Amino acid sequence: MESRIKGKIAIVTGATSGIGWASAIELAKLGANVIISGRRQERLDALGKELDALGVKHYPLIMDVSKSADVKEKMASLPEEWKDIDILINNAGMAVGTEKVFESEMEDYDVVIDTNVKGVLYMIKAVVPQMVERKAKGVVVNMGSVAGNIAYGGGAVYCGSKAAIRYITDGLRIDLMDTPIRVTCIEPGLVETEFSIIRFRGDKDKAKAVYTGIDALTADDIGAAVAYVCNLPENVQIPEMILTPANQADSINKYYQK
Repeated sequence: MESRIKGKIAIVTGATSGIGWASAIELAKLGANVIISGRRQERLDALGKELDALGVKHYPLIMDVSKSADVKEKMASLPEEWKDIDILINNAGMAVGTEKVFESEMEDYDVVIDTNVKGVLYMIKAVVPQMVERKAKGVVVNMGSVAGNIAYGGGAVYCGSKAAIRYITDGLRIDLMDTPIRVTCIEPGLVETEFSIIRFRGDKDKAKAVYTGIDALTADDIGAAVAYVCNLPENVQIPEMILTPANQADSINKYYQK
């Protein structure tokens, strides 16, 4: 595949596992140099070894995107050679619990909204202005979900957060119409990653049951989609990309093998 992003600088949030990890690898395969961001040093170290093997530069950044002060401080601390970011992958996100919305804990509201919505806004604020100033032919990819299109029981806050991402992405695209920056919202269906383990508060059996009887997407599937979007010709923009397993119709309808 021809690489149009070789030598460019990308930043991937939530790079310590799942889709973020896979996205960093796929961008590196195309020759991009990658800032890998997350909260777990040991996972960033492990990912760094894989990126070394691909022959690209990488920069590990321990950062909690849900905290505006941390984003400001850590992004400002980037060495000069890493400051001119061309590709922003807003991947960090989570869901916590499956309680009805009126029975959920306020702390759970906060962690989901702060990470999934505010974290994306904080990163847009930290990265996009310098893209605009440089007239960079940049790319912003926000990770949404089919859950942002159709809500389901026990997921109101998560679904609401991903609906917000869909419209934040649309609004950002409109705001950047007079620039060379392209903006995409990728909306996966069922992807088998650590996501469900976190949602079910560490209960691996419940997490595994989510994918029973269906050939779920993998993190690599979504990472490949991220790389594809970023590597398109500069006159091509995909506003929205929805990916589901072959046997999933939307956020709530899927085929179960008997």
